[in-house]
Amino acid sequence: MAEGFAEVLHRTNLGLRTMFQAGQRMLSNSDKVELTEFRRKLHQFPEVSGKEAETAKKIVRALQALSPSDVISDLGGHGVAAIFDSGHAGETVLFRAELDALPIPEISNNAWRSQIDGSGHLCGHDGHMTMLLGLGRLISRNPVSSGRVVLMFQPAEEDGSGAKAVVSDPKYAQIAPDWAFAIHNEPGLLFGEVSTRAGLINCASQGLAIRLTGKTAHAATPEDGTSPCLAVAELIPKLVSLGPGGPLDDSFTLVTITHVNIGEPTFGIAPSDAVIYATLRTTRDDAMASISGKARNAATIIAAAHGLEVSFEVQDDFAASINDADASTVAQKAMDAIGVPNGSDRLPMRASEDFGVFGWNAKAAMLCLGPGENHAALHNPDYDFPDDLIPIGASIYERIARDLLG
Repeated sequence: MAEGFAEVLHRTNLGLRTMFQAGQRMLSNSDKVELTEFRRKLHQFPEVSGKEAETAKKIVRALQALSPSDVISDLGGHGVAAIFDSGHAGETVLFRAELDALPIPEISNNAWRSQIDGSGHLCGHDGHMTMLLGLGRLISRNPVSSGRVVLMFQPAEEDGSGAKAVVSDPKYAQIAPDWAFAIHNEPGLLFGEVSTRAGLINCASQGLAIRLTGKTAHAATPEDGTSPCLAVAELIPKLVSLGPGGPLDDSFTLVTITHVNIGEPTFGIAPSDAVIYATLRTTRDDAMASISGKARNAATIIAAAHGLEVSFEVQDDFAASINDADASTVAQKAMDAIGVPNGSDRLPMRASEDFGVFGWNAKAAMLCLGPGENHAALHNPDYDFPDDLIPIGASIYERIARDLLG
């Protein structure tokens, strides 16, 4: 849908105000052209979670021109961290973007549409990476006066494994941030406006695959086998009852059945195998451990009652993303200083994001940046990141870095 006049005017005024208040520490027109071109090149060659090798190489090459103090590669997989060290004592402030794309075909007429069949940057990670590179240009030209700035390009956000792999990597000890910040675009918010708050931003979630195994039989004599059909019929409502949804408070739990398969598509065989995919969602990590345990226990009891074996597999395991109060205040003050409108609209969210892991040992805050009320939704095949957000995100990051490190 075309952008309305009021939104265009709002965006123009925001851009002028941000540029004026940011003073000399702003991206030049040539920066914006080059960064836009880089973002679109990333968009053309998306790589899904755990496969971001070429994307990481592009990032390393782009960082080399900025002369960081150090670049750490292969961090938690294909992760890349660029360190800008002032040479003076102080805190370490990390800014994170994601490397990975989605296994979703892109539908677009853009000249920079995906060239990789079945994959697309349909969540904006190409734009998030480019905002970090914009920050790198600003810090490279005007170093902070104390401490260190770290640009963290994280792998495998989409499946929830990347942040945990990064912080578990022994090389991460070289970073050990005191503060961590991230920006994620959030369609539905006005262009250039930010939504953030102290406390819960994104729910914890876990993909639980439950596999039931019995014995096949001829469809004429099903009593000769052990079918999982009745067990599946009993288990699905039991799982759903564990997570009824409701308000996003401490007691919130939600179980969504996303896939069920029993046997083969044939009329002659009574099935022996079944699988149920359930997504578990909570507002707290300890609550996730509890509901996951209850789901496994229910499946074990029902399987035993029907003479079936049961096994479990966890995928897409996300920790809750909870903003630290101090980090949220720092971010809000930075945005106020450069004229970026901000509030807490549409928060918290049921959706998950693995940035919360960086907050386990640092004061962390996630910011949601609006691409427009009528912008295509995340993970939609027609989504594309608005390039005009790049200088806004870079300016927010830069002001946070200056406020904390001088």
